[in-house]
Amino acid sequence: MIKTRKISELYDMDVYTDSGDFFGTVEESILANNKIDGWRVRATKNSKLSRVLGGAKGVIVPHHMVRAISDVMIISRNALPEHEEELEKSE
Repeated sequence: MIKTRKISELYDMDVYTDSGDFFGTVEESILANNKIDGWRVRATKNSKLSRVLGGAKGVIVPHHMVRAISDVMIISRNALPEHEEELEKSE
């Protein structure tokens, strides 16, 4: 059975990658043609996103990268900015 939720219930929800890294928190949903197009995720303190972005406040994650939503939102690790992958390869 599909459980429906209001979009406003998802604001300030924690976001994790499918590899288990804390990514940030949901700040806003982006709608296009009455459908969810993406999510603005805020880079919070101690999140992987804040380490990657430095001074930026967050990123927009396309909705097709969301894997699951329940108590937390799970997104694909491919949502990480490109230069993060380069840093992991160099380590």
